[in-house]
Amino acid sequence: MRRTSAWIGWALCLCASLAMGAQDYPEDDEMILDLIREDGTQPESGAEPAAEFLRCNKAAWRMPGQYLVILRQGTHESHVQRTIRRLRAKAARRGYLLEILQTYSGALHGFLVKMSSDVLHLAVKLPHVHYIEEDSSVFAQSAPWNLQRLLQPHGSTSENGTYQPPNDGRMAEVYLMDGSVQMSHREVEGRVLITDFNNVPEEDGVRVHRQASQCDSHGTHVAGVVSGSDSGVARGAGVNLVRVLNCQGKGTVSGALAGMEYIRAALLARPVGAVVVLLPFVGGFSRSLNTACRDMVANGAVVIAAAGNYRDDACLYSPASEPEVITVGAVNAADQLMSQGAGGTNFGRCVDLFAPGDDIVSASSDCSTCFTTRGGTSQAAAHAAGVAAVMLSSNQNMSPVQVLQMMLRYSVSNTINLLSLSDTHRLTTPNLVAAMPPANSTTDEELLCRSVWSERSGAASTDRAASRCRRGEEMMGCSSYAPGGVPAGETITTNSEQMECVAYNGPGVKGVYAVARCCAVSSLQCRAHASPEPGQDPECVSPQYHLSGCTSWSAAQVSSNSRPHHGDRRRCVVKEGVTSHALCCHAPSLECHLLENTSADKDQLVFFSCRSRCPVPPAGL
Repeated sequence: MRRTSAWIGWALCLCASLAMGAQDYPEDDEMILDLIREDGTQPESGAEPAAEFLRCNKAAWRMPGQYLVILRQGTHESHVQRTIRRLRAKAARRGYLLEILQTYSGALHGFLVKMSSDVLHLAVKLPHVHYIEEDSSVFAQSAPWNLQRLLQPHGSTSENGTYQPPNDGRMAEVYLMDGSVQMSHREVEGRVLITDFNNVPEEDGVRVHRQASQCDSHGTHVAGVVSGSDSGVARGAGVNLVRVLNCQGKGTVSGALAGMEYIRAALLARPVGAVVVLLPFVGGFSRSLNTACRDMVANGAVVIAAAGNYRDDACLYSPASEPEVITVGAVNAADQLMSQGAGGTNFGRCVDLFAPGDDIVSASSDCSTCFTTRGGTSQAAAHAAGVAAVMLSSNQNMSPVQVLQMMLRYSVSNTINLLSLSDTHRLTTPNLVAAMPPANSTTDEELLCRSVWSERSGAASTDRAASRCRRGEEMMGCSSYAPGGVPAGETITTNSEQMECVAYNGPGVKGVYAVARCCAVSSLQCRAHASPEPGQDPECVSPQYHLSGCTSWSAAQVSSNSRPHHGDRRRCVVKEGVTSHALCCHAPSLECHLLENTSADKDQLVFFSCRSRCPVPPAGL
């Protein structure tokens, strides 16, 4: 970890004069001017009038207590040293100490001094002093790599490379469940509300240092990534801190549950149009925590979770394993899986997408103007939360699943090298890196789809696997896949009024996957119509419904594809003994087409292409 106070390139803040007689200054500026006006001392004999006092016009960028004392033109190094000695003596007589940090003898003659603002009235009346300028921060005007990466795919950066998202996310509210946040940091000052919730365990060990900088480090950095004034993704979004992690970054499932109950009650008492709940932590798999997350999504919140930093399957952890949560893994600047020593980003089918999570510059709790770099899936999840806030600020009526589908729609695909993963995880890990949608983007009438993989079934012939869509999605397709073998097929079942895609093992197969095609568009409705009897064709009954998929399964475990009838394209034609389901979908703008390929062994492979009729770019998913 390293601290940094500047990025690449420079921007200098402008400074406003606070010379006596100036008007309309903020309260703290007036206090300093009053000290200078009311001081009974006069400029030393033969000295010029009192010097000007200058401060940066960006209050958040000021560095109080650190001042540039600049001498008049024509002075020399000897004048600088003489002025330093005089200032030390005058300050000491009044009980103040000061520290000279730097002297200047080039274009300017003067020095940088660290001292109390109470000493300013002495410094401005020293001989040869032209003006005193309060030190302030400078920043790169090329956005850090992570912010550039979010914007580059869709050309949203400005001409000088600064970060300019479609909006600042101000219409969304983010609940951050983390540790403490340094409220006085210039990146998050005025942007973070510390709620009255606090449920954290005692720190481990008998000698725990509870310095504020340690307790605030994780939360301050994450909050800065979400909405920091210079390092944030959604710089207008308000952040509400719900403290569930202690100074060691450790919490409990029970504390997280209590925190989610607090958020739920707060939203019931004060409904908000667009809410993002950010969970930058993981624990072992917990049914209770996953259930609480699922309930939060059902009540309209977009819940975003870190995938975990264990270089492991994210499905083994909570809340990352909850299907209704948007789970985010981390990549580095080369769009490769983040690695941290023996650890690294989690992966697998429970991850929805990846986001920048390595070498991320954001607020440091070491001081109110400090920055540092950190990495992890917490930072990646914070990027996704910022993107979600921007999306919701464009359209507050978006549902959680629409936010996910839009994120996937505009993600960059196939840039991650997944060869380091096992065959199973390489197959099921999404190769998607989050990106910011372009300005004025809309997906209201665009059919957006994703593939949802089940876990791999056992190897027994009776084993099966099941996959289902999220709340708000409709299943438009169901298929099965058996690595190195042929599955017995797949079928559609209904569980708790929700369709499930169920895949069956075939002879000699060592496990099978069910793959559901889950889609969303306005007013989309899908139904599954089964074969009346094995060997009979299922079909779409209503003329308003389009055939979007066919399943095929044989009790004899003999693989046999079913396919749509070529004539009316409303039925799935099956062979004797085969049971099929016709997936039939309706939406005002929907149309589906049959695509056919012929493999080397002359078996016909059948695909469906469905889209909305309005002229929008293809989903690309």
